[in-house]
Order: sequence, then structure tokens, then C-alpha cells
Amino acid sequence: MAGKFVLTRSSDGQYMFNLKAANGQTILTSERYQSKDGALGGIESVRKNAGLDERYERRTASNGEPYFVLKAANHQEIGRSEMYSSQTAMENGIASVKKNAPEATLEDHTTS
Repeated sequence: MAGKFVLTRSSDGQYMFNLKAANGQTILTSERYQSKDGALGGIESVRKNAGLDERYERRTASNGEPYFVLKAANHQEIGRSEMYSSQTAMENGIASVKKNAPEATLEDHTTS
């Protein structure tokens, strides 16, 4: 089973997506978008940029937990990871995004 993008609406009516690995675990969460087209464009940007290591910004939260941000060519953030327990776990998360994003299917939960 391949990864998938799950497109949803937030409580304030904006659009967002999660990239989930084949095991169902969320590996990347998007920013919020005003329109569905914007969110779909974000998904395409993740697909396009996921394979490029230079697009990942590795960070450490104030509590010391590592996480990463995926950025587009214009340096705009297009998604961020959950917090990880170690640098190794974070690098595994990046590898999972690289593996899953390019061919991930779209599961649209915004239509009734």
C-alpha cells in the first residue's frame, strides 16, 4: 500500500492536508489554505519538492525534540513533521516523505 494525502477542512473552514505513510501514520502536515485549489497546489508542491534533500530544514523544538519543515523552491513552508524522539527517527521521517509523497494518492474528505 502506498502513502496518501488526506485533504480535510479545519474547524475554521480552511483546507489542509496530511501526508500519511502506508502504515497510516501522519508524516507531514500542511499549513492551512483559504481555498481547496490552494491546498491542492500545496500537495503538488510536496510531490515536486519531497525528493530534494535541500528542501528539508531540520529543526529542534524548545523542548529539545527534533522535527523538520519541507519548503518549496521559494523558501515558503509547505509542511512540517510531528516531533520526534531522536535525530535518527526524524531522518527516518524525512526518508518516508521522500518515498511516499511522489506517488501518494489523494483522499478528499472535503466533499459530502
